[in-house]
Amino acid sequence: MRFAFVAALAALTLWAAAPARAASTGEAVEFQAGKLAIKAMLFKPDGPGPFPAVIGMAGCEGLNNSSGALLTRYRDWAERLEKAGFATLFPDSLGARGIANQCRNRASVLHTNRERVADADAARDWLQQQPFIKPEHISLVGWANGGIAVLWSVRPHIGENRGKPDFRSAVAFYPGCNRLEATAWSARVPTLILIGSADDWASARKCEKMVANARGRSAKVTLVVYPGAYHDFDDAKRPVQMHTGNAFSVDGSGRVHTGLNASARADAFKRVPQWLAR
Repeated sequence: MRFAFVAALAALTLWAAAPARAASTGEAVEFQAGKLAIKAMLFKPDGPGPFPAVIGMAGCEGLNNSSGALLTRYRDWAERLEKAGFATLFPDSLGARGIANQCRNRASVLHTNRERVADADAARDWLQQQPFIKPEHISLVGWANGGIAVLWSVRPHIGENRGKPDFRSAVAFYPGCNRLEATAWSARVPTLILIGSADDWASARKCEKMVANARGRSAKVTLVVYPGAYHDFDDAKRPVQMHTGNAFSVDGSGRVHTGLNASARADAFKRVPQWLAR
């Protein structure tokens, strides 16, 4: 057993060092979340499977660019996860509701603790019906607003018994932890949180406090704070720049910085697949 674990870690280390191959073009699929039809993009490795799966929850900008193509960051992660043996499903939560980019909108048009949790649960249900997916090995990964939705999705649900496997694990990139910390957050599945120390859109300190307060009443939670990294540190196509007019910021001014931090991105590309492979 120990040899198998060491071999698996060695394979993942080699994967992290190797250049990413091009992912499949992805397949457009659709599933139901209650009465709502949600379009999604599915990426999966070659072969019949069954594969472990990841549900990718996009940030407030939505899943696609102005041309309707999947944003580079999500395609990049699809490539990396596909090479590591995972299928990845990206639900278009905003598009399904006819909502555009919400990063400058302070109004709660799409609730992370309700609608986006329902989307994540519905995506899991759909994946568990697919013969090429391991139903017991479906995890959640989210970025920014999608990361907040992930943290809401893995909170304990008292009295819930779905009769189906739960999420295997979760990863939240630079989530806003303010409200979750104030509502005594904890997780029912192993959860990894990745955020930059310089993030002025989402507070690393709030996430540190949230995780500290959950000790002793939560599943395993690991928080990694990358020195000097801003929001969107894993987006290779986004140089560091300042934005104004943002709906939320740590200091309330609406001014935030976003952009690539190469060392944080490299660590995340290695750390996340190892976490999801557990």
